[in-house]
Amino acid sequence: MMSSIDTQVVLIKKGVAAGELCNARLAEAPWEFDLPKQRSPIYGPGSSQHDTAPNDSPLQGVIPQEYRLAPAGELEARIWQAKEQLGERLVMLGHHYQRDEVIQFCDYRGDSFKLAQQTKNHPAAEFIIFCGVHFMAETADILSLPDQAVILPNLAAGCSMADMASSDAVEECWEQLSDLYQDDLLCNRQPVIPVTYVNSSASLKAFCGKNGGIACTSSNAESVLTWAFERGQRVLFFPDQHLGRNTAKAMGVSTDQMPLWDPRQPLGGSTPSELSKAKAILWRGWCSVHKRFTIDQIERARREYPGVRVLVHPECPMDVVDAADEYGSTERIIEAVESAPSGTTWGIGTEVNLVKRLANEHPDQTIFCLDPIICPCSTMYRIHPAYLCWVTEALVRGEVLNQIKVPEPTAEFARVALERMLAV
Repeated sequence: MMSSIDTQVVLIKKGVAAGELCNARLAEAPWEFDLPKQRSPIYGPGSSQHDTAPNDSPLQGVIPQEYRLAPAGELEARIWQAKEQLGERLVMLGHHYQRDEVIQFCDYRGDSFKLAQQTKNHPAAEFIIFCGVHFMAETADILSLPDQAVILPNLAAGCSMADMASSDAVEECWEQLSDLYQDDLLCNRQPVIPVTYVNSSASLKAFCGKNGGIACTSSNAESVLTWAFERGQRVLFFPDQHLGRNTAKAMGVSTDQMPLWDPRQPLGGSTPSELSKAKAILWRGWCSVHKRFTIDQIERARREYPGVRVLVHPECPMDVVDAADEYGSTERIIEAVESAPSGTTWGIGTEVNLVKRLANEHPDQTIFCLDPIICPCSTMYRIHPAYLCWVTEALVRGEVLNQIKVPEPTAEFARVALERMLAV
């Protein structure tokens, strides 16, 4: 009888849809959530289905019926044809967590910031279609040229983690901390440096740019925190508490110096004494995909596959990262698998579409997702070939749909935070 992990390995290698083991509704077309009766903010089924979407979440209008009813093969042929007609006028970018049905059309695939940087390598491209989520398209627009149009195929492809830190809540936090740290202004270093993960809105990147702060990725978070500690007595890290905690801990910061800031409570739920002693104030936010990984899953993997290498993303909880053999960004996970010898067994803690792709591309290794439910990113799933066909064919007709445009004052300061990061 096959173990749960054996079954999962077989399902992944066979390309079984992730949603079949997560939520039956995930198998439905994502445009079902764009119908008038479903127009309230909603992430859709998947890992973040129980998270609360802000009332001002972008909503996607219902796309034409011809795209919703078109068979998969027809959509595929039409997208390829439109891409061919547009030629070098179009660059299509795909995040690692996208489904293969979308990734196949992308000129580049990578993590969010790596993809945004690709815009600089194609100054002649008029259009950039970003198959990812909203904050990624914003970053691409910030880094692209003024005459380039960045397009998000489905406006409802947001990010529950990014939404956990709103501009108003962060501004309120900053005011409370500024009042608390007034006496620290006499020191040579800034009382607190704001650090935002790139998985955040453009407005929060701009907030950091205006207030002496910086952005970071999951691969350079330690270098960025080193930069921040050289200039400030402590950091305010948002929106992902786990990346902040895992990174600061690896740098020698004790957990009692990392209070959690809950925006729903005065002083984030901490005392003035706790905040005064803090080295890293962590925003109460998380990735709902990576929050699912547990020590029990790791222990089961080790029982069922002696010698397994456990590799997880730093957005996972601290106890999971501590129990793993290795941890790192999506790019680091890919590099580890690509450089491993044939016969290696991997239990990986990150989004299942990437894990499935690695398993398919490295059949000489045994690769499975630690989460037996195989629950994909809800919002990445909102990008579907039907939306991709809709926006790409519109470009052929000379019509730009779903353009993401960051207002210049916001883009200017957000660019400061990103450029500081690049200079580290």
